[in-house]
Amino acid sequence: MALIPWRPSGELSALQREMNRLFEQFFGELPRLDIANGGWMPRLEMAEMKDSLTIKAELPGLEAKDVDVAISGDTLTIKGEKKQDHEDKDETHYLMERTYGAFSRMVRLPAPVAADKTKATFKNGVLTISLPKTEAAKQKAIPINVG
Repeated sequence: MALIPWRPSGELSALQREMNRLFEQFFGELPRLDIANGGWMPRLEMAEMKDSLTIKAELPGLEAKDVDVAISGDTLTIKGEKKQDHEDKDETHYLMERTYGAFSRMVRLPAPVAADKTKATFKNGVLTISLPKTEAAKQKAIPINVG
């Protein structure tokens, strides 16, 4: 009988994929931490108003210069990189929960927007993107004639 080496990382990756699938089945798609590649994805909040959309992204530890925002068709892309402050070879880490590295987050917009009028602000680690809807996308009341 031959012994098969145990590869815990492969089993953990399979377990993570299955758990992600189950959570997505119940709650919809969630932001996830990509353990295998060391990447991460910022958490988002999207709201739709009568004339605009607003997207907020949590980007703790970043500055505006570390982030790029682009619109292509009906997709908004937020990407950047969170770099580690310093690397001391003599340090011994007992706990490391902060995430570093490049990220890219794509969001499908629920309505057409005027990309040339879009504004982005960055304050206290939160990126806020204001996207005005196109005239065609704005809801308009239709009067009902009685007669």
